[in-house]
Amino acid sequence: MANIYEFAPEDAERFASHMGIKAKRRGNELTFVWCPYCQGGGKDKNTFSINLDSGQYKCLRASCSAQGNMITLARDFGFSLGRDADLYYGLKWQRFKTYEKKPEDIVIRDKAVEYMAGRGISREITERYHITTLKDDENILMFPFYDPENKLQFIKYRNTAYQKGQDGSKEWCEKDSKPILFGMAQCNPEENKTLIMTEGQIDSLSVAEAGYQNAVSVPTGKNGFTWVPHCWDWLQSFEKLIIFGDFEKGSITLLADMKSRFNGQVWHVRPEDYQDCKDANEILQKYGKEGIKACIENAERETDAHVIRMADVEPADLSSMQHISTGFTQLDKLIGGFYFGQVILISGRRGKGKSTLASQFMCGALHAGQSCLAYSGELIHSNFREWMDRQLAGPANLKQICNESGKNDWTLQEWQRNRLHDWYFHTMWLYDDANVGGEETESLIQTVEKAVREYGIRVVLLDNLMTALEENLSADLNRLQSNFVRQLARIARKYNVIIFLIAHPRKRKGDGGDFDADDVMGSGNITNAVDIVLNYDIGPKKFDDGAPDRVLSVQKNRLTGELTNGINLWYDPASKRISERKDDFSWPTDLKAMQMEVVHDVELPWEDGND
Repeated sequence: MANIYEFAPEDAERFASHMGIKAKRRGNELTFVWCPYCQGGGKDKNTFSINLDSGQYKCLRASCSAQGNMITLARDFGFSLGRDADLYYGLKWQRFKTYEKKPEDIVIRDKAVEYMAGRGISREITERYHITTLKDDENILMFPFYDPENKLQFIKYRNTAYQKGQDGSKEWCEKDSKPILFGMAQCNPEENKTLIMTEGQIDSLSVAEAGYQNAVSVPTGKNGFTWVPHCWDWLQSFEKLIIFGDFEKGSITLLADMKSRFNGQVWHVRPEDYQDCKDANEILQKYGKEGIKACIENAERETDAHVIRMADVEPADLSSMQHISTGFTQLDKLIGGFYFGQVILISGRRGKGKSTLASQFMCGALHAGQSCLAYSGELIHSNFREWMDRQLAGPANLKQICNESGKNDWTLQEWQRNRLHDWYFHTMWLYDDANVGGEETESLIQTVEKAVREYGIRVVLLDNLMTALEENLSADLNRLQSNFVRQLARIARKYNVIIFLIAHPRKRKGDGGDFDADDVMGSGNITNAVDIVLNYDIGPKKFDDGAPDRVLSVQKNRLTGELTNGINLWYDPASKRISERKDDFSWPTDLKAMQMEVVHDVELPWEDGND
């Protein structure tokens, strides 16, 4: 049976924050300084850890030996696993009304029968579902929600004489009643494993009127899913779910949500079978029971089809597409920024700064509040962090030192490193392997995709293509490269993430003229699969005083088509920052503005001045 709660590594980190206990990742474990149960006995530290693969925890102190899972921790320490899970496991105590009214105690009033008949619902169905009106106001229709044990849990009302602008609400439910699906008590999952779900109660009654027993409707409309934890186990007893939601603006309500929640097969009424109607009751009134039967019998299975209607595709509007700034004004004007869903290939001669440029792009993504994952096949983790820390800090925060050999270098103070550590603790991740080769190439792709799903990664850097493939040279290298990049493109589009990929250019004899996209090492399919190709190199006037140190060119730009062979840039060796303005290596103002606009609650690593 499916479980309503699935462990995610972020839950372990949220628990540490909830308890106010410092914790550190060690391999696949999150180790806590203190055990939340025994507090280390007053002297023992780092004895408590949570496994980041399974969510199981354990304290190594023999006198404690606490162990369990995240659900246990949630119960013991008032930690939330999310609304649905909290309610399902009883983690948050909530008092619901209790009703003693049995189905046979409900008096079916003629006014209810009369109203339902006007909607095409027979007395038989009205009585089977115990629909009636209030004793003191026969214009108020009452829908009782009975669970599979025939216990009344939820009551919903409908004003049949509602006048817009004069009456408060057309529909409402009793406060503190337990939300469940309408019609559960009338279903029989033992005999029939197919369930039909509608949005409104009268719609599910219309399905029942057409002869289908297993028909339910949600209690509070298409956007209300408070019923899920109370109906989860019961819902799993069905193997097939047919969504018969309202047909609005070319789509069927409930379908997307139930596809992600239901563990069995999800089917839906075909749009054309709604004909000119909005919902099941309108179909019943206009086309009779045969119209309802046609909708259900012709229902289609919801699949991830590769063929879709072009009319269903949202037209491209670059101004509204989510993107982040490149950090360079000229490049932003040319390509519009880096759009989510893109793969950006960065090439250039060895040792000329491709990794530095890509690292700065990641710094910009962090400042924009995006979670990032980096793989470096050339730098060890400590060097990668040192590199990026300098770029994030900038020259104003670096201290010049002289090493033992007499060479000048730059460093950060301890408080600055600690501030950076805290600032990107939950947003900057590294692929934990010094080199990836052989069959591990597939593992790298899988790890990237898993990190995107589980850690909410939005920006990925892979440095570089060859280090991921060089141990598998026995295979067809061009085919291997092409498949690798195509899979990156698939991940970028499927999860709407930005992926930076570094690749070396082909070797040339002599100068060979200007660089273009065909100079990227490997198969031509590589540049065909990506959206942007950038080339980064030393400036043509490198030795002239005041001339730019570097030049950036755009060799492919899928979205706008605009290209350039020359954006002049300057490089600061201390901070490793790159700027389009000489002697100004602070973050560009437009990037600062974007950070303030997009991420209001992200504090920069430090304010002006020292702590």
